[in-house]
Amino acid sequence: MSPDALTKEFIGLDTRYRLADGRVTRRRYLDSAASTLALRPAREVADQLLEHYANTHSELHFSARIVQRAYAWAHAQALGFLQADPDRHTAIFAGSGCTASLNRLARALAARRPERDAVVSTLMEHHANDLPHRKHARHIVHAPLNGEPPALGAVDLTALAAVLEQRRGRVNYVAVSAASNVTGIINPVHDIAALAHAHGAWVVVDASQYLAHAPLPLSDTGATDRELDAVVFSGHKLYAPGSPGVLVARRNLLADQEPDELGGGMVDDVHLKGYLVTDRFPDREEAGTPNIVGAVQLGAALNILRRIGMARVHAAEQARLREFVAELSAQPGVRLYGDTDLDRTPRLGTVAFNLDGLEHGLTATALNDYHNIAVRNGCFCAHPYVRELLKPELWALELDPDAEGAAALLARRQGMVRASFGLHTDRDDLAALLSGIRDLLARPDHYRALYRPDADGGFAHRTFAAPAERYFDAETALDHALSRLSVTQGIL
Repeated sequence: MSPDALTKEFIGLDTRYRLADGRVTRRRYLDSAASTLALRPAREVADQLLEHYANTHSELHFSARIVQRAYAWAHAQALGFLQADPDRHTAIFAGSGCTASLNRLARALAARRPERDAVVSTLMEHHANDLPHRKHARHIVHAPLNGEPPALGAVDLTALAAVLEQRRGRVNYVAVSAASNVTGIINPVHDIAALAHAHGAWVVVDASQYLAHAPLPLSDTGATDRELDAVVFSGHKLYAPGSPGVLVARRNLLADQEPDELGGGMVDDVHLKGYLVTDRFPDREEAGTPNIVGAVQLGAALNILRRIGMARVHAAEQARLREFVAELSAQPGVRLYGDTDLDRTPRLGTVAFNLDGLEHGLTATALNDYHNIAVRNGCFCAHPYVRELLKPELWALELDPDAEGAAALLARRQGMVRASFGLHTDRDDLAALLSGIRDLLARPDHYRALYRPDADGGFAHRTFAAPAERYFDAETALDHALSRLSVTQGIL
């Protein structure tokens, strides 16, 4: 199966909206770094499971047996996707993204080695892979990146080695993103693992922005010194919205420690004077009734991606990315962030930019309202990184923080626009974005006159409105569904 075979197999690709100029066009979805669209075959697997739905932790009736097997299959898909050894590693479903797993890891690893009171992170981390470590570690050190803003690159390995040496014996683990959610820049996580392990530290990798784009084995060579100790990722960024987050980790990182969350399914026995936590993985880490349907949908999505081959997915995306970055770089008035030399600094299909004469909020809003292109703007839950990338521009503003309107002006400037690819992104989508960017750059005053800024740094159209309920309202959708049921007449 080739990557092209699935390009059109996503729910929502044909969604159409009426634009500010009256045209009705198809949405171009370029916001996959926030959440991906649903892969239709994976969703169909989840819908079929609902015909047999029951709870897990039993095999005494047909449905329970079917669901228990399907849920175990989903765990196996998560392990297989990272080439993890099922005898040494476990896959745990938790929360609705990677945040729950990262909070759990931060607590568990701090308690396991309290004498190691430092955690090394990086400047480019999403808040999910930053704040939990700040909360539970006594000391946080942010390793620097290569280059200078706005062309920052990946983690500086020489500087990281120096940080580990300066704190020899104190660093508990290194927390690092496999790829930035802002720029898509890739970190050499296996090299980082080797450095960390040489100092007795573990490595925790947030792979949420990486796994939909490229293969990531736990060890790139098979050697244990280059093996990632724990990897977290989000199902909603892997074409399975509504699925849980995932933690794949060595079992001995979590064993012999009572889990933070207690409840049904994670104990072998409970009596009035105590309880016995099971030794079984993943049961001991998954208290309560799990998100069975979401996990199976995610398992199906991972299985499909393995059948295609993530190396092929990556190669196809890189061809499109190189073309897009080259065209965007050559466009006068476009400012790109992060090192754009893809040979020196590899990146995935995520590109952050701003346009001369237009604030990031105005750019994103106008691209939506007049070109039906869905991109995201702001700081993307990575405030320190975005501010560092923008540092030369923000310094050039020479704002008086006490001046009237200074805060709103800073909010409108302190951010960027992000276009991010998915498996469904094709050259037509990127050509449409380039066309929209050129249109905005050609007529900045025209577009500025159409919008009014608000106090929060956003922009609202002066005459055009597209309230959400025009396209979807949950209660209206429910009314339509119930109206099709003749049995409800006279009942509801």
